[in-house]
Amino acid sequence: MSDINKVVLAYSGGLDTSVIAKWLQQTYDCEVVTFTADIGQGEEVEPARLKAEAMGIKEIYIEDLREEFVRDYVNPMFRANALYEGEYLLGTSIARPLIAKRLVEIAAETSADAISHGATGKGNDQVRFELGAYALSPGIKVIAPWRIWDLNSRDKLLAYCAQNNISVEKKLGTKSPYSMDANLLHISYEGDVLENPATEPEEDMWLWSVSPEAAPDVATYIELEYERGDIVAIDGEKMSPATVLAELNRIGGANGIGRADIVENRYVGMKARGCYETPGGTIMLKGHRAMESLTLDRELAHLKDELMPRYATLVYNGYWFSPERFALQTLIDESQKFVNGKVRLKLYKGNVVIVGRESQDSLFDENVATFEDDAGAYHQGDAEGFIKLNALRLRIAAEKGRL
Repeated sequence: MSDINKVVLAYSGGLDTSVIAKWLQQTYDCEVVTFTADIGQGEEVEPARLKAEAMGIKEIYIEDLREEFVRDYVNPMFRANALYEGEYLLGTSIARPLIAKRLVEIAAETSADAISHGATGKGNDQVRFELGAYALSPGIKVIAPWRIWDLNSRDKLLAYCAQNNISVEKKLGTKSPYSMDANLLHISYEGDVLENPATEPEEDMWLWSVSPEAAPDVATYIELEYERGDIVAIDGEKMSPATVLAELNRIGGANGIGRADIVENRYVGMKARGCYETPGGTIMLKGHRAMESLTLDRELAHLKDELMPRYATLVYNGYWFSPERFALQTLIDESQKFVNGKVRLKLYKGNVVIVGRESQDSLFDENVATFEDDAGAYHQGDAEGFIKLNALRLRIAAEKGRL
C-alpha cells in the first residue's frame, strides 16, 4: 500500500481510533479523513471534531444517521424477527453495514485511496466492515491497524498517546475496562471479568436498565401500532423510526427489560461471552410476533420462522449487502403487507407480556375458533377423514414393522 495518499477512518474519538489516526499519518505519510457516525450511542459526537482538528485533520465528517439506521437497517431486520443463536438481537451487527456504506461513499467523495477501521483481528466487526465495503466498492483498499501493528495492549496505546501528544480522557491505569459498543438498538459489554463465563456481571456494569428487582412494582402498559410490520406509533402518538426505538429503550429500561448474558459463536471461529442491553428491541420483537400471529397465514409464518436463523446468521456474519440477504428481505417484506394493527403489552420487572392485539387485517375468525355453537362454520366431523388421511403413512409403516 505504498500508494496510499488519503484514508477515510471510521473515527469515534476514543483511544483506539485516535491512535489509529496518528498512526496512519505517520505510517503512510498520508492525509486522513475522519468519519464519525451518530447512530444513537448516547455520547456527544462533536468532541471528535476537536480531537481530529488537533491532529491536523482537515476533512472531518460528523453525521446524524439515527433515522436512517432504524428505518433502513433495524426495522427491516425486525420484520424478520431475527435472533442469532436464539438469543442475540444483533445490535452491533446491524450497525456495521451502514458505517461501511458511508465509509466507501466518503472515500469516493474525497478521492481517498483506502478506508480504515479500529476493529480487532479477533472479532466479528472487521469482517462486517470489510465485507460491506467490498460489496459496495469492490476495488477499495482497507487498512486494519490491529492486524498489522505492534500496539497490541492498552499500555502501549497510552504510551503512544504520551509520545505523540494525543489527549486521552478517563485514563484507567492498567486495569482494562469493559469493551463497550452502543447504538440506538443496544449496548454491549465484553472483557474484564466477563472473560470468565462463570462470573456474574457486576450490577453497576449495566447502564441502560434497572435490575428487574429494582423495577417498579406497578406494571406499565403500552400500545404499539404497526404498519406493514413496522411500529409507527406508541400509545396513539405517531413517531419517526428512531424516536420509536429511543422511547421503547426508555420505557423498557425503566422496567428492567432487555438484559442478556450470552456465550456466542463468532464468525472467526472462537466462542465469546458478551452481555447486552436491548430494552427497545426486546419489546419490538415480542410485539411484532404478536402482530404477525394475528395477521400472517400459517404456512407463511412458519416459512419465515424456518428462514429466520439463516437471515440472522447473514446479519451476524456481515453479509447484509449480499444477494441472499436481498432475496430473503424481498420475501420478508412481501410477507408484511398485512401486518397492520395494534398490540397491547404489559411490562413488569423484566417481563414483556402480550395482553391484546387487534387488526383490520386479522385472519382470526371467532365464528370458526369458538368452542360454542359455530353455526356450521366448521364441521367437526370433517376432522375424522383429515386425521385418517394423515395417519395413512404411519399405519402402513407400522404394519410393515417400520415404526
